[in-house]
Amino acid sequence: MSKDRVIEQPSTKDGCELWRIARDSRVLDLNSSYAYLLWCRDFAGTSLVARVDGRVVGFVIGFTRPTEPGTVVVWQIAVDADQRGQGLAAALLDELAAALAPRGVRTVETTISPDNAASIALFTAFARRHRTDIDRAELFGADHFPDEHEAEDLYRIGPLDTRVPASA
Repeated sequence: MSKDRVIEQPSTKDGCELWRIARDSRVLDLNSSYAYLLWCRDFAGTSLVARVDGRVVGFVIGFTRPTEPGTVVVWQIAVDADQRGQGLAAALLDELAAALAPRGVRTVETTISPDNAASIALFTAFARRHRTDIDRAELFGADHFPDEHEAEDLYRIGPLDTRVPASA
């Protein structure tokens, strides 16, 4: 593993790399490249990128709804194939929770397809580290989508234990 790993807010120059990582994951729903540029511009305060030796190798994109400012919705999280298995996705989530805690964010929401074992394991471990439970419910069944999209379950994690240090 590299000696120079940095986790920080994204800038618009990172948008193309986020798009590439999402595309190369072959798992995530790929948004337009324009969307990733907008995420990096408009949601930098609720998103993070990971760099290793200056190269973007992972990201978490989140946002808060005006009606629930104490909840961050994780839209996507992804890590380059050559960086997987090193705890980077967990570190991104922990850093995001730590960064947003001073703003009163105590709950994390995300949606996960029922067969996405890796994401289920990631968010389950996150809940365990933050000493809280997960409430899971179907959000959108497959019949909600106009294409072949799988169902999406809503995972609501919280309240978070804010004593957990970033990158625990």
